[in-house]
Amino acid sequence: MDTSGNPKVTRPVEDEEAVSGTQPGKEELDPILPPEDEAGPAEGTGPGEKETDTEGRAVAPESAKLDALRKEHADLNERYLRLHAEFDNYKKRMAKDREELRKFANEGIIMELLSVIDHLEMAVQHAQGDALANVVKGVEITLKEFERVLENNGVRRIEAQGQEFDPNVHHAMTQVPTAEAKANTVMEEFRKGYQLHDKVIRPSLVAVAAAPPEPDSEAPRDASAEESPDSG
Repeated sequence: MDTSGNPKVTRPVEDEEAVSGTQPGKEELDPILPPEDEAGPAEGTGPGEKETDTEGRAVAPESAKLDALRKEHADLNERYLRLHAEFDNYKKRMAKDREELRKFANEGIIMELLSVIDHLEMAVQHAQGDALANVVKGVEITLKEFERVLENNGVRRIEAQGQEFDPNVHHAMTQVPTAEAKANTVMEEFRKGYQLHDKVIRPSLVAVAAAPPEPDSEAPRDASAEESPDSG
């Protein structure tokens, strides 16, 4: 308030641009943008725009995905058909191999048994002279050859005579009460048993020793001893 009594009016200070009388130009107000001729295409595909396939033909995005799925399905189906054909051929080949194995599984042992037949034929030929001696000798040779063939193929004879009775390899046909051998001992072998590797293919048929019966504790009375010597 001045000395005259009137309030002093203060005017707002204008900004420097107003004071200077200059206004901001267009370049100062617009953001910095690249020139229109230098601006490249926007990344991605905008709404309504179409994609192009490998041959440059315009396709819709949904159609491109569908074509990709169809191609993937065709590839998987072709792969499945190829694997199915290979597996079918594998099954046929395995079936043929099994049939061949079944037919010729015994070829090795049959080849060895042919030598046994050779020995039997020689025994028959030499039996024409001294029949009994030659036959016995030929049978002995053939038996040894037969046993050799069986042993080469994992077959062995089960020991029984004089051995302790074993129900796993022996089959008891009868019991023989005797005091000459320990009870449960094989006394006689009726038929030999054989094992193929660890498997019993035929048990031995045997007679097993049993303890003799115990004598009666009371001896029978002699009827003649009971008669009085003075009688009659």
